[in-house]
Amino acid sequence: MEQKWWHNSVVYQIYPRSFCDSNGDGIGDLNGIRSKLDYLAELGIDVIWLSPVYQSPMDDNGYDISDYQAIAPEFGGMEDMEALLSEAKSLGIRIVMDLVVNHTSDEHEWFKQACQSKDSPYRDYYVWRDAREDGSAPSDMGSIFGGSAWQWHEETQQYYLHMFSKKQPDLNWENPQVHQEVHTMMNWWIEKGIGGFRLDVIDLIGKEIDEGITGNGPRLHPLLREMNQATFGSHDLLTVGETWDATPEIAKLYSDQDREELSMVFQFEHITLTWDQGDKWSPLPLDLPAFKQVLTKWQLELGDTGWNSLFWNNHDLPRAVSKYGHDGEYRVKSAQMLATVLHCLKGTPYVYQGEEIGMTNVKFDRLEQYKDIESLNFYKVKTDAGVSHQDMMTALGENSRDNARTPMQWSAEPQAGFTAGTPWIEVNSNYRDINVESDQRSETSIFQHYQALIKMRREHEVFVYGDFIPLFADNKRVFAYLRQNNDQKVLVVANFSAELVTLDLSSELPLKGLSLGALLSHNHVASLSAMDTKSTMTLNAYDCFAITLE
Repeated sequence: MEQKWWHNSVVYQIYPRSFCDSNGDGIGDLNGIRSKLDYLAELGIDVIWLSPVYQSPMDDNGYDISDYQAIAPEFGGMEDMEALLSEAKSLGIRIVMDLVVNHTSDEHEWFKQACQSKDSPYRDYYVWRDAREDGSAPSDMGSIFGGSAWQWHEETQQYYLHMFSKKQPDLNWENPQVHQEVHTMMNWWIEKGIGGFRLDVIDLIGKEIDEGITGNGPRLHPLLREMNQATFGSHDLLTVGETWDATPEIAKLYSDQDREELSMVFQFEHITLTWDQGDKWSPLPLDLPAFKQVLTKWQLELGDTGWNSLFWNNHDLPRAVSKYGHDGEYRVKSAQMLATVLHCLKGTPYVYQGEEIGMTNVKFDRLEQYKDIESLNFYKVKTDAGVSHQDMMTALGENSRDNARTPMQWSAEPQAGFTAGTPWIEVNSNYRDINVESDQRSETSIFQHYQALIKMRREHEVFVYGDFIPLFADNKRVFAYLRQNNDQKVLVVANFSAELVTLDLSSELPLKGLSLGALLSHNHVASLSAMDTKSTMTLNAYDCFAITLE
């Protein structure tokens, strides 16, 4: 495998609307991000993944783009974007732009022109179909945000496709002119000095609607190879695709270096394990053996062919410590444990804003406190179908996208130091206890634990390129594995429970004849005495260790 700069990088995702507000309007902005670059440099990250800041009516908080080459006024101007790129570069930080090319906003000039008439030169930039004989939608295809994926356009007497909101019409990737427009725009951003692209729902651009194919269509990979050759392929950039239905076999098609498509993809198989029958609004508790099995599969099957993205949460997902850890008594320890497990795996780790201080789910009391279009749409869909208000409020408390979108908690000052005004969405009420300032003062700082893990990955190549060997696969409380590269071996052990656990190391064949060496990372000093013997290891609640073996 050819070594790439992003193999040993750590990416930090910023959701601009909620990160830092510099002008008091209650909305985070580019100058707010600039003001926190030193904080991110101190953490040690190499890359910022910037959620969309393009011009947008914000029906889906920026994932509905009305102008790809302009900045939304609430975030600033293009001069602010250029200053952010320059200042980040001076700190050794690259900016990866979040790009949505499956769809645009219905306020994009292309779509406005397409709506003028069926003869518009932009008509074929989007997907249009006639109604069925009875006047109904062309098919029963559903929107990912709930309801039909088809919207009637009265003026031209046709339906247009929207896999998401009706204000997010899908681009027609069967039209070569769309390819050319998108490629030209991508090259414009590359020339500005960005570090790459995160490609939103990129697995949908190869869809064949009349065949009922949406994700992973047969045209997808040829389209990506064409995009690679026309844009980022001749530059040393990081590209990551959001691919909800990817399997390891499909992920290799995207990320095998020889295929010249993308650097890596986000797969979500480990995420959807806590969704009953694939329904995120019917949450399930974590099944650790199944969770380990999925992560192990991805570690082993990608191996040296392709590359893994490592993440617990993002702007669309609940907070990691609330979903996979313990956001009460053991919040700090479980947050550190989750960080250790993730950063010691093979792949590129992603940190979502606030994860590095253990921010938690918000669990609003009233429906009107939620702002997310998906959450509000599905509340209506589910309650109309007979689900109770209370059950849906519980589901929103667990899985609403707004859990990740409440403002970054910088301090115990009003509005968590995020804004001098009224924030666009309420701050989590626990901000007085959970914030950057208090965490950095703490003797058990989560931030400092992340900082140390990032430094450890840089100093020990075994974490970047070493083999992954699973251990204690059937253990219902412990996630353990071995990383091995040439002569270096590191044992990683994590207790995913509040229970006391004792492991018999001699029961695992890969550990036979090996003894414990230097401790590289841990989250509980008092447990070190439990490692005096070669054969057993005792773990307290949410303990985690990374230890060399000799």
